[in-house]
Amino acid sequence: MFHNITEEILARMKVLEEKDAIDREDGTPRLQRLRQIPPETGKFLAIMASSSPAGNLTEVGTSAGYSTMWLSLAAKIRNQKIITFELMEEKIKLAKETFQLAKVEKWVDLREGDALVNLESVDNVAFCFLDCEKHLYFDVYNKIVPKLVPGGLLVCDNAINHRETLEPMIKFAESDERVDTILVPVGKGEFICRKT
Repeated sequence: MFHNITEEILARMKVLEEKDAIDREDGTPRLQRLRQIPPETGKFLAIMASSSPAGNLTEVGTSAGYSTMWLSLAAKIRNQKIITFELMEEKIKLAKETFQLAKVEKWVDLREGDALVNLESVDNVAFCFLDCEKHLYFDVYNKIVPKLVPGGLLVCDNAINHRETLEPMIKFAESDERVDTILVPVGKGEFICRKT
């Protein structure tokens, strides 16, 4: 999977990594920044998604499509699409550009609008990467967990650097008998819930 990443994907990843680094230093307003995952988290997600059981691959929070490119590697191996949700028009435009330039459109189903509404149309979720506004995580958790297939995974980003905000969801999940959980110290912290 990682040995065969195309030049188009690598080139687009490099552009977005550079833009993300600049955004973090130049005072770009928070909502306009890409706020994307680091490459090691991308690799982790691709391995987790490619190893998940049969079912839909999903992502809540596309941004410019950086993490989606990593997940598209898993989608390609599984011969299916990653369904990704984004609300902000500016980021939808960037994501479409990303998928075109990286030549991954065949493996990506970008759904525009409110994920909390649009998730209603998706069932049999094998894998979900959650990386949207942190105050929405608990709501997405409550939508996704019932849709997970047995052995399905929900991976929540920023579980270390936004621990205080995510604490109510994390505490709930840790006592939720529908899932097994673990916090993995990759990137900004990945909180993993596996459907029992």
